[in-house]
Amino acid sequence: MREEVRRHWHRFESVWRRSMQLRVVVSTLALSSAVVFVLGMVLQTQITNQMLQTKREAAIRQVEQNLPVLERQLSAVDPNSEEVDEQLEGALNRLTTAPSVQADTDSVAGAYDPVLVDGYAVTEEGEEPPSAGPVHDVPQALREYVKRDQFAAQIVTVPRGQDRVTMLAIGSPAGAPTRPLQAYFLFPLTAEQSTMAVVQRTLLVGGLVLLVLLGAITNLVTRQVVRPVRQAARTAERLASGDLDERMRVIGEDDVARLADSFNEMADSLAQQIQQLEEFGQLQRRFTSDVSHELRTPLTTVRMAADVLHASRDEFPAGLERSAELLVDELDRFEALLGDLLEISRLDAGVAELSTESLDIPELVRRAVESLRPIADTSGVELRLHVPQEEVTVFADARRVERIVRNLVANAIDHAEGGPVDIAFGEGTNEVAITVRDYGVGLRPGEAELVFTRFWRADPSRDRQTGGTGLGLSIASEDARLHGGWLDAWGEPGQGSCFRLTLPKYSVDQEISESPLPLPSARSIAAPEALLAVPSETEEDREQDEASGQRPDADGREEGR
Repeated sequence: MREEVRRHWHRFESVWRRSMQLRVVVSTLALSSAVVFVLGMVLQTQITNQMLQTKREAAIRQVEQNLPVLERQLSAVDPNSEEVDEQLEGALNRLTTAPSVQADTDSVAGAYDPVLVDGYAVTEEGEEPPSAGPVHDVPQALREYVKRDQFAAQIVTVPRGQDRVTMLAIGSPAGAPTRPLQAYFLFPLTAEQSTMAVVQRTLLVGGLVLLVLLGAITNLVTRQVVRPVRQAARTAERLASGDLDERMRVIGEDDVARLADSFNEMADSLAQQIQQLEEFGQLQRRFTSDVSHELRTPLTTVRMAADVLHASRDEFPAGLERSAELLVDELDRFEALLGDLLEISRLDAGVAELSTESLDIPELVRRAVESLRPIADTSGVELRLHVPQEEVTVFADARRVERIVRNLVANAIDHAEGGPVDIAFGEGTNEVAITVRDYGVGLRPGEAELVFTRFWRADPSRDRQTGGTGLGLSIASEDARLHGGWLDAWGEPGQGSCFRLTLPKYSVDQEISESPLPLPSARSIAAPEALLAVPSETEEDREQDEASGQRPDADGREEGR
C-alpha cells in the first residue's frame, strides 16, 4: 500500500514539474479557495450579527410592550402570602394567554418563555427565592444585573430534553405596588439558527460552484496560452531530430501568432545555415579526400626514389647521408598524415565500415603493446601489462581496436617522462575496458575534453618519440564510437594521465552504460593493481623482434596531445 502511494506521488510530482497548465490551475484554485473562505467567513459573521441585532431589538421592543401588562398582573400578588409561587405562576399564565400580548409576540419577536423571580424575598442559605417559570435557564450573571435594577440581555444555551437550545435572555425589574420583582423573557433562537444553517449551506455550495467555475475558466485561459508553447516545443523537438521542414501553424494576428511567425523565421534561418554548413562540410571533405588521393601517386614516386637514396646512403658524404635519413623519416610522417586524412574523410562522410569478428581481446592488446616495445625501450619507458592469460572473446573490428590501443600506448610513451606505463584490462557482464595509464606530465584542468580534438596538442614544443599528426586520438575516439563504446580520459598535472576504452562484448548495437574499470581519482598517484599480471616479454624475444626488423605500424605513432 505504501509503495503504491509512493508510486502515485512520484507520478503526480512528475506531471506537476512538466505541466505548467496544472501548476497554474492548482495555484489559482488554492488562492481562490483562500479568498472564498475568507469572504464566506466575513459574510457569515455579518449576517449572524445582523440577525442577532434584529432579534435583540425586536425582543427588547416586545419586552417593553409586555412589562406594563405584567405589572398589572402582579398587582394582585401578595408577597406576604405563603402561596407566592402559585400567585406568580398565575400571573405568568394570564400574561401568556392575553390575546393582545400573544398577537404582538407572534408578530414581533416570536414566542418566548417568561420567568418571574422574587429577588427581594428573605430565604435561608442555599434556598431559592419564590419564582415562576424555568428560572434555572436564567444565567446568574443576568440575575445579578437585574438585582441592581438594570435592564440587561444575554445569549445563553440551555438543555431541552436531548437537545440544547440557544436563547436570548432579557431581564428587567418589574415594579409592583406591593413589592418589586424580577422579570425575565427567554426568546429561542431556533429560527435564526435554522436561517444561519441555510446561509452556511448556501455559502458552501456557492463557494464550491465558484471554485469549479474558476478552475474551468483558469484551465480554459491557461490552455489558450500553453497550447502554442507546447506546439512550439514539439516543433523544436522535431527540428532538433532533423526534420528541418517542420513549422508552427500561424492563426490570427495576436502575440501568439507573432511568436509563431518569429519561430518559423528562426527555423528557416537555421535550416538555411545548416544547409550551407552541410554543403561546406561536404566540399571540405571532398577536398581533403581528393587531395589525399591525388598525393598518393607523387608520394609513391618520391618514396621509391627516397628508398633508393636511403639504400645507397653509405656511399654518400656525411651530410648527404643524414639528409637521406631525414627524407625517409619525413616521408613516413607524410604517409601517416595522408592515411589519417583519408580515414577522417571516411568517418566524416559516414562511409566507414566495421569488419567485426570474434577476437581474443587480451591477445590483441598484447600484440599491439609488443609492437611498440622497441620505441618504449629507446625512451626508457617500462610497459607493464595487466591482462588475463585466458581468452576473452569480443566481437569487434580487429584493425580498428588494435589501432586504438597502439595510439593510446604510443601517446603514453611520449608523455611518460621516463616513467612506467600500465596497460590494464577489465571485463564486465556485457562490456570490456582497457586503460592506459602513464605517470608523466599529466593534463591541466579542462584538457581531458580537448585531447580528442583534431590537431590539438597540449604542448606542441615537446620532443616526441613517435612523431604524430595530432589526429590519432580523434580517430581512436571515432573508432570507439563506431563500436558502440566510448573513449574517455583523466589527468592531473604532475600525476600523469589515464585513457580508458570501453567496448560492448557482443554487438555494436548493444547498449552499455558503465565501464568495468574506473578512472583514477585526483588523489590516485600509485599505479593501479593488476587484474591478472602476466610475464613481460623476455630479453631473448625482444632481440629476436629487433633482429627481424619489425617496426611499429604508422598508426601506432599517432598521439593527440
